[in-house]
Amino acid sequence: MATIFTKIIKGEIPSYKIAENDKFFAFLDIFPLKEGHVLVVPKTETDKFFDVDDSFMSEWLVFAKPIAKAIEKSFPCNRCGMTVIGLEVPHAHMHLVPISSAEDICFTRPKLKLSPEELKMVQQKIVGAMG
Repeated sequence: MATIFTKIIKGEIPSYKIAENDKFFAFLDIFPLKEGHVLVVPKTETDKFFDVDDSFMSEWLVFAKPIAKAIEKSFPCNRCGMTVIGLEVPHAHMHLVPISSAEDICFTRPKLKLSPEELKMVQQKIVGAMG
């Protein structure tokens, strides 16, 4: 059975897409820790992040880099943090989150509840900053 991320990638579930290529898909987390929280996932279902081969992992990080830079330009923060938790969905993914402290990337914190209009504005800021 396809994961929720595969359904998002295929367009079966709507998303706020940030970027896509033949191997990866990036979209807004709809229950973000902070405005600008993006998920970056491979199009191929792999449960664990460290099960992907080295060259694929390198490509994944290179794909994520301009998104992270755009997040830093779009939201007040010291940097874009990256974390791999992977417990919520059995489909490897990385979280990119604008952070100013370690607390900003704490997944036990309550998530934000943004309206569709707010999510659209966040999406437009990041995509616009990517050029």
